[in-house]
Amino acid sequence: MSDNTRPESGMRREIEQKWGKFSAREIAALKDNEDLVMQVQTKYQLDKVQAQHDVDAFAQGRQI
Repeated sequence: MSDNTRPESGMRREIEQKWGKFSAREIAALKDNEDLVMQVQTKYQLDKVQAQHDVDAFAQGRQI
């Protein structure tokens, strides 16, 4: 949306549902899947391998 406070539809909305620790602004600011991996790693205190696995399983080949 134009005010950049709500996630867009599609994958960003799914991110909001799966990872509830993200604010709408953080989701809107995500650049790519690698950025999502880094954010998941930080927010959920996971190692990079686990965060990458979680994002890959979630994204199923899709890109933000």
